Amino acid sequence: MNNSFSEIAEALHANDSFILLSHVRPDGDAIGSQLALGYCLEALGKTVHYINEDGLPDSLSFLPGSEKLLTPPDEALDVQVCIALDCANRPRLGDKALHAASKASLWINIDHHISNPKYGDLNHIDDSSPATGQILYNLITSQDLPLPDETRDAIYVAVSTDTGSFQYSNTTAATYEMAADLVRRGVDVGKINALTYDNHPYRRIELLRSLLNTLERSPDGQVADWQLPTSVKRELGLKPEDSEDLIDHIRGIQGVIVAAFFEELYDGTIRVSLRCKDDSVNCCEVAQQFGGGGHARAAGIRIADTTMANARTDVLEAVHQALEC
Repeated sequence: MNNSFSEIAEALHANDSFILLSHVRPDGDAIGSQLALGYCLEALGKTVHYINEDGLPDSLSFLPGSEKLLTPPDEALDVQVCIALDCANRPRLGDKALHAASKASLWINIDHHISNPKYGDLNHIDDSSPATGQILYNLITSQDLPLPDETRDAIYVAVSTDTGSFQYSNTTAATYEMAADLVRRGVDVGKINALTYDNHPYRRIELLRSLLNTLERSPDGQVADWQLPTSVKRELGLKPEDSEDLIDHIRGIQGVIVAAFFEELYDGTIRVSLRCKDDSVNCCEVAQQFGGGGHARAAGIRIADTTMANARTDVLEAVHQALEC
C-alpha cells in the first residue's frame, strides 16, 4: 500500500535534515524533482543536501538553484532522512550516493515507475502519473507546503520533459491543470521551453548524424533501432545527456511501433532504451526479461558481459515476440 501524502508531509515536518537522491544519468524529471522538493523543504527551514551519482547535466544547469546539486562526497552525510526521487530501484541511485545517505534512519521513496518495488520506509508510487514532478506538485499543494519560484520552475521542467513537452499519451487533464497553475504562479513558458528544448550543443547534432548512419528497420517496418559505440562517444566528446530523447526521432517514423537505442558504456555494459508508440508492446515487460524496468511505453535495460551485437539480437528478438503476442 502507498503511504498517504499526509503521512509523508508529517515526516517532512518532523525531521530537520534531508538528503535528496535521484537515479544515475539523471533526466529532467529526476533533477527537477530533487530541486522542487528541496527548495520546498528549505522554505520550511530544513537542511537539504542535493546529491546525484553523476551530478548535474549541463543541459539542466539553467534551472534556478541547480548549482546546489552535487556529486556524492566521500563521507556519509549526517542526515535524518533520505528521499529517493524518480528512481525505480535502490541500486540505480548509485553506490556513492547510497553511501552518502547511509546515516539516514528514514527512507522515503517517491516515484512513478510501475516496476518500483517500494524500497523505502515510506513509499508513494503512482505509475499513473506522467512524472514524479507531478506527484510532488500534488503532495505540495494538497498538504499546503511551500511552493517557491525554484520549486515552480523545477516542477514544470520535470513534467514537461517526461511528457515530451505535454505531447505523450501519459499527459492527463490533471497535467494540463497543473501546468496552468504553474503559469499563473509565474512560470515564463517561452523562456523555460527555449532553455529546455532549443539550447543544445553542436555535438548533439553530430551525434544525431552518426546515429542515423546506424539506423535499421525490421522488414515489416514495426521496429527501428540505432547504436552508439564508445568509439563515437570518444570522437565527439559526448556527455551522457547528449543522447537524451533522440530516440524520439525513430519512434516517430510512420509504421514504427517500437524504437530501441543501444549504447555501449565505457565499462563494456550495453545500455538499452525502449520506446513504444502504442499499447501493442509493454516495454517494461520486455525490459524485465533482462533485469530492467520502467514504464509500459518507455523502459531501460543494462546488460553486462555481452557485446552490442549480442544484446541487440537478444532484445530485438524479445521485442518481436512481444509484437506477435
